[in-house]
Amino acid sequence: MKTPASPQILRFAPSPNGLLHLGHAYSALLNFDSARQRGGTCVLRIEDIDTTRCRPEFEAAIFEDLHWLGLSWPEPVMRQSKRNTAYKAALAKLSPLLYPCFCNRSALAKAGAGQDPLGAPLYPGTCRHLSRDEQNARKQREPFALRLDIQRARDMAPALMWQDETAPAPITARPELWGDVILARKDIGTSYHLAVVVDDAAQNISHVLRGQDLFAATHIHRLLQFLLDLPTPLYHHHALLRDEKGEKLAKSHMSKPLRQWRNEGATPDDIRAMIGLNQP
Repeated sequence: MKTPASPQILRFAPSPNGLLHLGHAYSALLNFDSARQRGGTCVLRIEDIDTTRCRPEFEAAIFEDLHWLGLSWPEPVMRQSKRNTAYKAALAKLSPLLYPCFCNRSALAKAGAGQDPLGAPLYPGTCRHLSRDEQNARKQREPFALRLDIQRARDMAPALMWQDETAPAPITARPELWGDVILARKDIGTSYHLAVVVDDAAQNISHVLRGQDLFAATHIHRLLQFLLDLPTPLYHHHALLRDEKGEKLAKSHMSKPLRQWRNEGATPDDIRAMIGLNQP
């Protein structure tokens, strides 16, 4: 396992597909506070690969909200929408382990007997055994995604582990939990899993401090780091803020935006008090 870069660099990487809420404030402040305490730097990355949902006005709101919280970061800010060349290079390196998948949403909904870590059906490999001629013919007339042949990839790798500051011992990676995961989407050309691994390496991220809801993703990220010969950061998966119903704060749940708190008179210190973070 390659060790992370010696300078301590963390990152906060929101998607501009909605307004930031208290959960984002918690993660952002944890990252920036932790970087300061470690004598390092926290960078900002805009994860805007999903062009169907990301909006310039939401990106502008991210900058405004973070500045209001008293945060600043080095320029320029990395935007995933400008990183297609890097993602294509990674896909080219992985190409012997990739295959095109032509299955539509209805087929995927019925696929597999098991479930991946997010509860979605595991892909049963319907397109995995298509001949090269059939693949090429269908690629000319049908949209497709690129899937990782997880068994072949797993067979190439030794036992993989990662260090998590929330765990007492190194964690054994089990990427097979994800099945043949999609690494390039039909409408985007990459995926969260591929983009985040490539970008963490490009920004020399030494510590990834993110929510517990992304813990399971680290299993597949660790495999991709090995396959792409990239360093493995030190991880820390923090607890999630939840509402009165016990549900995690989320844009999809219409959690109260930071700017609404601000418009109602809250100060940055009030926000820190609400989420249980004192001034560093």
